[in-house]
Amino acid sequence: MRLTPPKAIVFWISVILGVVGIILNFVAPQAGYALWVVAVGWLLLVLGNAVKGF
Repeated sequence: MRLTPPKAIVFWISVILGVVGIILNFVAPQAGYALWVVAVGWLLLVLGNAVKGF
């Protein structure tokens, strides 16, 4: 599989989701959805690398 760099908007959305997830972990640690926000950001970044033109 050949990896390609993600578009700038995909990269920044994944970074923002990661930062929001980390902040949510400190603000509401018992809520449990902070991990999902970080996971979605990570998955978006992986898709941006794996799928050409994404």
